[in-house]
Amino acid sequence: MTNMDIEIKVPQLPESVTDATLVAWRKQAGDTVQRDETLVDLETDKVVLEVPAPADGVMTEILVQDGATVASGDLLAKLNAATAASDGNGSAKGPSGIAEPVESPVVAKSVATQSTAESNDAIKLSPAVRRMVEEHDIDAKQLRGSGRRGRILKSDVQAFLQSQPDTLGDTMAISLPSEAVEPTVGGRREQRVAMSRLRARIAARMVEAQQSAAMLTTFNEADLTEVIALRKRYKESFEASHGVSLGFMSFFVKASIEGLTKFPVVNASVEDDEIVYHDYFDIGIAVSSERGLLVPVIRNADRLSFAGIESAIDSYGQKARDGSITMDDLTGGTFTITNGGVFGSMLSTPILNPPQSGILGMHKIQERPVVIDGAVVPRPMMYLALTYDHRIVDGREAVQFLVAVKASLEDPSRLLLQV
Repeated sequence: MTNMDIEIKVPQLPESVTDATLVAWRKQAGDTVQRDETLVDLETDKVVLEVPAPADGVMTEILVQDGATVASGDLLAKLNAATAASDGNGSAKGPSGIAEPVESPVVAKSVATQSTAESNDAIKLSPAVRRMVEEHDIDAKQLRGSGRRGRILKSDVQAFLQSQPDTLGDTMAISLPSEAVEPTVGGRREQRVAMSRLRARIAARMVEAQQSAAMLTTFNEADLTEVIALRKRYKESFEASHGVSLGFMSFFVKASIEGLTKFPVVNASVEDDEIVYHDYFDIGIAVSSERGLLVPVIRNADRLSFAGIESAIDSYGQKARDGSITMDDLTGGTFTITNGGVFGSMLSTPILNPPQSGILGMHKIQERPVVIDGAVVPRPMMYLALTYDHRIVDGREAVQFLVAVKASLEDPSRLLLQV
């Protein structure tokens, strides 16, 4: 039998990411592991990275504990990879050909717990979902996934817990931080919870944007009568043909690209003392998730059809919800669109996503009285807000960009004819 010690290290982190937080070990010292089985979860600013086992073997030592901050190349643990002929009963054959017991410091587990763990390992779960499943000792086979292709989401786990009378207390507990202070007289209490890496990063980016850019916001409004009529007319046939719903966001993306084509400085960025003009359109779409606001990027959005854009948005939304979104999905972007209207926002001033020079805010569609040809009529109106970096974008260009977006939304045939 040949024994080989393998060092488990932090993989190369994505560009611009300096460190990560060790969220949780999936395996402990003494546990047997299989090649490609996830050993530990690392959380960066926006994604959770899974570190797989490079070979079959036994975890011999864990050097970094949960909650520690680590960097690329840091040593996390050691794995003993043993290669030997086996008789199928956990024994290795020695020189004499007689089966000899293989020494392994395997930690004893209850049969039920081990069975559940093995069952869960066989089912593909996102890191966030796996943690919930393991914390509540749930057999993933009992869960019904509501995600794409039956993927199990956190909401599916929560629904399962709520359906179990004897776990109601545990379900309530997961929504309250363990650091909560006991209630004082009169029922008043406070809770102190450390910021997640994502929330801390969002906070830092917001401050960075305020300090580094000369942000200004200009407003307009659009009559969405024609867009709504078009969606209503073709919604069913569109979904039947492309397998995805026809939403508003594809219209917003297409209209934005029309405006960016006419006013390329809004699609540019600032690097030191230079303006970088991009001849491509990588559009970031702000997506809300349980971990916070994420901005996945639709690459070369100008080359995509309406169906292609809707499919990309649907895919990113699903990945954000089940925790499988990657750093590559979130990196880059030349312009961002955020739609606060889905939450009921009527008007807002979005904050730039550095180093981009523009972000478009869409808002709730509200029926309001407007004057058309001298008559007051009700129309579905939406306020548009463009926040731009006034260092490189002049007010004239910002206003004209919004006018171009408004024109495309009020007459969506322009998007097809590109006029």
